[in-house]
Amino acid sequence: MNIKIDIENLDDKEMVLVAGEIDAYTAPRLRETLIPLAEKPNPNIIVNLKQVSYMDSTGLGVFVGLLKVIRKNNGQLNLIELSDRLERLFSITGLNDIIDISSKSEGGVQ
Repeated sequence: MNIKIDIENLDDKEMVLVAGEIDAYTAPRLRETLIPLAEKPNPNIIVNLKQVSYMDSTGLGVFVGLLKVIRKNNGQLNLIELSDRLERLFSITGLNDIIDISSKSEGGVQ
Protein backbone atom coordinates (compact mmCIF):
# COMPACT_ATOMS: atom_id res chain seq x y z
CA MET A 1 0.00 0.00 0.00
CA ASN A 2 1.65 3.12 -1.24
CA ILE A 3 0.99 6.81 -1.15
CA LYS A 4 2.64 9.55 -3.14
CA ILE A 5 2.48 13.15 -1.95
CA ASP A 6 3.68 16.11 -4.01
CA ILE A 7 3.56 19.72 -2.85
CA GLU A 8 3.55 22.72 -5.15
CA ASN A 9 3.65 26.33 -3.98
CA LEU A 10 1.19 28.55 -5.88
CA ASP A 11 1.60 32.15 -4.72
CA ASP A 12 -0.20 32.15 -1.36
CA LYS A 13 -1.46 28.55 -1.67
CA GLU A 14 0.00 25.11 -1.11
CA MET A 15 -1.25 22.57 -3.66
CA VAL A 16 -0.91 19.02 -2.39
CA LEU A 17 -1.40 16.18 -4.87
CA VAL A 18 -2.06 12.83 -3.22
CA ALA A 19 -1.98 9.54 -5.12
CA GLY A 20 -2.59 6.00 -3.94
CA GLU A 21 -4.42 4.78 -0.86
CA ILE A 22 -5.03 6.61 2.39
CA ASP A 23 -5.41 4.06 5.16
CA ALA A 24 -3.99 3.10 8.56
CA TYR A 25 -0.58 2.43 6.98
CA THR A 26 -0.24 5.58 4.87
CA ALA A 27 -2.24 8.13 6.90
CA PRO A 28 0.64 8.90 9.31
CA ARG A 29 2.86 9.93 6.40
CA LEU A 30 0.10 12.14 4.98
CA ARG A 31 -0.45 13.72 8.41
CA GLU A 32 3.30 14.35 8.83
CA THR A 33 3.33 16.14 5.48
CA LEU A 34 0.16 18.23 5.89
CA ILE A 35 0.27 19.38 9.51
CA PRO A 36 3.47 21.48 9.15
CA LEU A 37 1.84 23.28 6.21
CA ALA A 38 -1.24 23.97 8.35
CA GLU A 39 0.83 25.35 11.22
CA LYS A 40 2.00 28.32 9.16
CA PRO A 41 0.18 31.65 9.64
CA ASN A 42 -2.96 31.92 7.46
CA PRO A 43 -2.43 28.66 5.56
CA ASN A 44 -4.30 28.08 2.33
CA ILE A 45 -4.07 24.40 1.49
CA ILE A 46 -5.63 22.73 -1.53
CA VAL A 47 -5.52 18.95 -1.54
CA ASN A 48 -6.11 17.26 -4.89
CA LEU A 49 -7.45 13.75 -4.33
CA LYS A 50 -7.98 12.85 -7.99
CA GLN A 51 -5.51 9.98 -7.85
CA VAL A 52 -6.62 8.55 -4.50
CA SER A 53 -8.09 5.11 -5.11
CA TYR A 54 -9.11 4.31 -1.52
CA MET A 55 -9.60 6.07 1.81
CA ASP A 56 -10.70 4.65 5.15
CA SER A 57 -11.67 6.29 8.44
CA THR A 58 -8.02 6.87 9.31
CA GLY A 59 -7.74 9.08 6.23
CA LEU A 60 -10.87 10.98 7.22
CA GLY A 61 -9.28 11.53 10.62
CA VAL A 62 -6.23 13.11 8.98
CA PHE A 63 -8.44 15.69 7.27
CA VAL A 64 -10.43 16.44 10.43
CA GLY A 65 -7.19 17.00 12.35
CA LEU A 66 -5.81 19.09 9.50
CA LEU A 67 -8.93 21.25 9.46
CA LYS A 68 -8.61 21.92 13.21
CA VAL A 69 -5.00 23.09 12.84
CA ILE A 70 -5.85 25.22 9.80
CA ARG A 71 -8.76 26.91 11.56
CA LYS A 72 -6.57 27.59 14.60
CA ASN A 73 -4.18 29.41 12.27
CA ASN A 74 -6.91 31.34 10.40
CA GLY A 75 -6.49 29.40 7.18
CA GLN A 76 -8.45 27.59 4.50
CA LEU A 77 -8.67 23.97 3.40
CA ASN A 78 -10.06 22.87 0.06
CA LEU A 79 -10.31 19.28 -1.14
CA ILE A 80 -10.65 19.03 -4.89
CA GLU A 81 -11.22 16.48 -7.66
CA LEU A 82 -12.69 13.80 -5.42
CA SER A 83 -13.96 10.66 -7.06
CA ASP A 84 -17.64 9.86 -6.63
CA ARG A 85 -16.66 7.26 -4.07
CA LEU A 86 -14.64 9.70 -1.95
CA GLU A 87 -17.28 12.38 -2.29
CA ARG A 88 -19.86 9.91 -1.00
CA LEU A 89 -17.59 9.00 1.94
CA PHE A 90 -17.31 12.65 3.00
CA SER A 91 -21.05 13.11 2.51
CA ILE A 92 -22.06 10.05 4.55
CA THR A 93 -19.87 11.18 7.44
CA GLY A 94 -21.13 14.78 7.24
CA LEU A 95 -17.61 16.11 6.69
CA ASN A 96 -18.70 17.78 3.47
CA ASP A 97 -20.58 20.24 5.71
CA ILE A 98 -17.40 21.42 7.46
CA ILE A 99 -14.72 20.95 4.79
CA ASP A 100 -14.79 22.80 1.46
CA ILE A 101 -15.04 19.98 -1.10
CA SER A 102 -15.29 20.17 -4.87
CA SER A 103 -15.44 17.32 -7.35
CA LYS A 104 -14.09 19.68 -9.98
CA SER A 105 -10.63 21.27 -10.13
CA GLU A 106 -12.02 24.80 -10.07
CA GLY A 107 -12.71 24.38 -6.36
CA GLY A 108 -9.80 26.57 -5.34
CA VAL A 109 -7.43 26.48 -8.30
CA GLN A 110 -7.39 29.38 -10.68
